[in-house]
Amino acid sequence: MTLRWVPGWNGLTEPEAVSYVAAVEAADGEPLEFGVAKAINDFVLGCKNDGIWDAIKASCILAGARTLDGALVPLVGTAPTNYNFVAGDYNRETGLVGDGSTKYLDSNRNNNADPQDSKHISAYSVNIQDTNNVRLLAGSEASGAITGVSQLVANGVSDIFVGRVNSSQPISTSAIYGQSFLMATNRSSSSTIELLVNGTLTTGASTSEVPNNSNIRLFGFSGLYFNDRLAFYSIGESLDLAALDTRVSDLITAIGAAIP
Repeated sequence: MTLRWVPGWNGLTEPEAVSYVAAVEAADGEPLEFGVAKAINDFVLGCKNDGIWDAIKASCILAGARTLDGALVPLVGTAPTNYNFVAGDYNRETGLVGDGSTKYLDSNRNNNADPQDSKHISAYSVNIQDTNNVRLLAGSEASGAITGVSQLVANGVSDIFVGRVNSSQPISTSAIYGQSFLMATNRSSSSTIELLVNGTLTTGASTSEVPNNSNIRLFGFSGLYFNDRLAFYSIGESLDLAALDTRVSDLITAIGAAIP
């Protein structure tokens, strides 16, 4: 027997999770499994306990929902605008897959909406595979003081991943491709930024600049399109990347376990 969450049941403790689950179910046209709803509630509660929830200003869980419309319901902030994704691009367990050329989401949150020296962006990639091209998972227009997380040309064994936050100076690190992980970058000062890839946190020099005026996109910008899957993204003020990594990884794992 599959347990299902019933609207109005008080097993979900966080009002933001209750509202979000109700909106997803309305978009899907049927209830979510109890385990999926609980995973969402646990994520919200965990982020609050970690002190990072209020820093998240725009976010979508691109997994768990039964339909693409449900997956594009925002957890926080404004709904993204869908460019060219169709129902067949969406998988409840693994997220939304790009095509490397035409498909992307506009988050409808501008790169200049958050403080210049307090900003993060994250994207959870599922089984990242592309090892031969430059790919932008999430970010603003590729000119001036941008914010973004990108996968660069690989050497056949490992990939180079790059992060920027309101700067023209990136920092980078490497990780083995073919894995699922959160990639995120964060600025909490005018002189350095952090880059988190697959649980490893790197800090590097990157001078803060006035952020450019363009919306953050998911799956690419300016021809640098991503053709693997994303299951989550968040944009907002500075936060603890390690805490976010734990919460998002637990969320995606729990969603996958709850889906029959």
